[in-house]
Amino acid sequence: MVNRTHARIVCLGGGTGLSFLLRGLKLVASDLTAVVTLTDDGGSSGRLRRELEMPPPGDIRSCLVALAEDENFMGELFQHRFTRGDLAGHSFGNLFLAALTEVAGSFDAAVAMTGHVLAIEGTVVPATSHPAALVAEMDDGRVVAGETAVASDRHGVRRLFLDPRDAAANPHAIAAIEGADLIVLGPGSLFTSTLPPLLVPALRRAILSAKAPRVYVCNLLQQPGETLGYRASHHLERLYQHVGVGCVDIVLVPSEQVEADPLIPVDFDVDRLVELGVEVVRRPIADGHHHDPAALAEALAALARPRA
Repeated sequence: MVNRTHARIVCLGGGTGLSFLLRGLKLVASDLTAVVTLTDDGGSSGRLRRELEMPPPGDIRSCLVALAEDENFMGELFQHRFTRGDLAGHSFGNLFLAALTEVAGSFDAAVAMTGHVLAIEGTVVPATSHPAALVAEMDDGRVVAGETAVASDRHGVRRLFLDPRDAAANPHAIAAIEGADLIVLGPGSLFTSTLPPLLVPALRRAILSAKAPRVYVCNLLQQPGETLGYRASHHLERLYQHVGVGCVDIVLVPSEQVEADPLIPVDFDVDRLVELGVEVVRRPIADGHHHDPAALAEALAALARPRA
């Protein structure tokens, strides 16, 4: 039987990295909140965002499914993607959230109601009150707009922004961060999943002033188009650049060799990480070239200490 921690754990991010993390954490955490970015502009999410002028539901949907009580059945249903007709490319879960947004009158209400339908273990909160666009200044000086365009560009990111830059934070996200016993950043695509919610001014300030330990789960592999050539310390330096020095207290890295051939593993340069002012925690959290969700969750739960 798994011993559950009663610590309040808050995870920020998006994409497959966040939903992967939640699948493990829901087994060990009794108070879990996912703060999810709303910058996705591709595929089904992008179409619904443009056509219905609603927040992109894809990352939210994936997190809800990851936390579902019966993930096998509900996951298959909500992740089902239509292949024919006008609905081709849309997932059922995205359409469900779109319909419920109109019925309930708001996206936040739709997310909360979907959580009840799926009987999720935890809470899913959009990072912002309204969707924001991701904008990047690239290393060659060009400005690229849109998460999809940033992810597919091959020139490297110099700096990220949101449009609007003063994007309003969801007050429930701020409250979750302020009440957290542990804050988890990553794993996930650094520029298109991990950093976007941290660019929201009020969330950035909440992270910087948080009393809870802030843990960065470093990616195991270098990512083409985003982090080729990056060591773990480069990830941390980018977080410092965009959020502020001191936004991370602990960097969690694998204690075992990452098996990545023909992919390129991240160099976990511990000495440089320590120079940058963080504690480095090594744990057996890798399974080949992926994180082991159960081992990762247990390592994070061990770092969480409920407040008295």
